[in-house]
Amino acid sequence: MDSVYYSMCNLFKQLGLPNEPENIDEFISRHRALSDGVRIEQAPFWSDSQAQFLKSAIEEDSEWCEAVDQLDARLRY
Repeated sequence: MDSVYYSMCNLFKQLGLPNEPENIDEFISRHRALSDGVRIEQAPFWSDSQAQFLKSAIEEDSEWCEAVDQLDARLRY
């Protein structure tokens, strides 16, 4: 049985980023306004491994997909 909870905090941890709610809010504030034509994994602020993880999560409709979708939405408003 998989015991990982696929939250936004855990997504940031998986990406190797500070994952406290205030860290997440700060990251989103810094990188907000991602253009509509840019896919989340194409954003210039990801490392290659982070971008690949995000791309795989979406393409494979993995357990992380919902958290990635939430992050994508927050980066666009």
